[in-house]
Amino acid sequence: MTLQRLRRRLEPVIRPMMHFYWRFARGATLGARGMIIDGHGRIFLVRHSYVDGWHMPGGGVETGETMLTALARELGEEGNIQLKGQPQLFAIYFNGRISRRDHVALFIVRDFLQDSPPRPNREIVEHGFFAIDALPEETSRATRARIDEVFRGVTVSELW
Repeated sequence: MTLQRLRRRLEPVIRPMMHFYWRFARGATLGARGMIIDGHGRIFLVRHSYVDGWHMPGGGVETGETMLTALARELGEEGNIQLKGQPQLFAIYFNGRISRRDHVALFIVRDFLQDSPPRPNREIVEHGFFAIDALPEETSRATRARIDEVFRGVTVSELW
């Protein structure tokens, strides 16, 4: 069994355990994700080793971190992307599928630098820029919903 398959099999067990821990360690959890849009209108997506589907890059805001600091850190780690300008906060969503305390802040990022593609690692196994009408088949439901909100004017949901 490959390491990637093992991680995917363990993810349904590990994720609830982490959220159980965070329930007592944190009053609420907050994530920051970036919709990275290049000059051709394509968006940057990543595929993680531990969860199915393609997603926008991002992750949890750590204690003592601002949302923008977390976003910058996650974009660097997952996409070798450095912010050049100020990202635009698009919306904050409740992510009840993860836990009753989880929220996600979505930022629109158009001013960035990616001087070289990220190298696949233990966390990110694939990445790429995709036209919104040519997304990978396995693009997550939440990612598709956010793309519709930003590009197609669909009413912004409160739910991730």
